[in-house]
Amino acid sequence: MSTAVLRTEARLFAREPGALFWILAFPPLLLALVGAVPAFREPQDGLGGLRLIDTYVAVTVLLGVIVAGVQAFPAGLTAYREQGVLRRMSTTPVRPAALLTSHMLVHGLAGLLAALLPLLLGRLLYDVALPGQPLGYLLALLLAVLAALALGGVIAAVAPNVRIANAIGTAAQFLMMFCAGVWVPVQVMPDLLADLVGCTPFGAAAEALGQAARGEWPNWFPLLVLTIWTVVLSSAAVRWFRWE
Repeated sequence: MSTAVLRTEARLFAREPGALFWILAFPPLLLALVGAVPAFREPQDGLGGLRLIDTYVAVTVLLGVIVAGVQAFPAGLTAYREQGVLRRMSTTPVRPAALLTSHMLVHGLAGLLAALLPLLLGRLLYDVALPGQPLGYLLALLLAVLAALALGGVIAAVAPNVRIANAIGTAAQFLMMFCAGVWVPVQVMPDLLADLVGCTPFGAAAEALGQAARGEWPNWFPLLVLTIWTVVLSSAAVRWFRWE
C-alpha cells in the first residue's frame, strides 16, 4: 500500500465536516445528553443494578464504529468508482487495491478513535468505570470495526452510485444501531428479540463489550458471531466488488 495514498485519503477525510461530526462528535454528545437525565443516573433493577448511563457507554462506542464503517466508508468508495477514479488509477503504478486499503484504514482508525471518546467522557462526567477487562474489550472492539468495514464493503460492492450507497448505508445503519441498543437496551429486550439481536454483528459486539466492561472475558459466542459475520461479509464484498 502506498503511504502517499494513505496520507492523501487521511487529509481528504479530515476535510469532511459531516463525517467528522457523525463519527467523532455525535456519539459523545449523545452520551452527554443521556447522562444529563437524572433518572438515567440511578440504578435500575431491570439492568441488574446498573445505571442506564453505564450500559449506554458501549452503545455510543459502537455508534461511531457503525457510522464510519457502514455509512461513510461505502459512500466514499462508491463515489470514487462513480467518478471513474478507480478506473483511471488502474492505468497508473498506484493500484486500486491501495486506495481500498487506505479507505479501510482511515475509516477503521476513525471508528477506533470514536470509541475512545465515549469511554473517557463517561468516566469524567458520570463516573462510569473503565472496562474491567481491557484486552477483552479491545478484542471485541477490533472485531466490531472489522465487521463494520466488511458490511460497508458489501454496500460499496452492490451499490451502483453514491445515492443508492447512502440509502442502503442509512437503512443498514439504523438497523445496526437498534441491534446495538441505541433505542432499547439489549438487557431489557424480550428474550426472543434479545436472542435474535445477539446473532447480529453489533448485537454480539454490544454483548461482548458489556461483558468486558464488567471485568469478564467475553463469552465465545458473541466473538464467534462477530468473526463469522466478518468472514462472510468480507468474502461477499471481494466477490461482488467492481472497480468500474
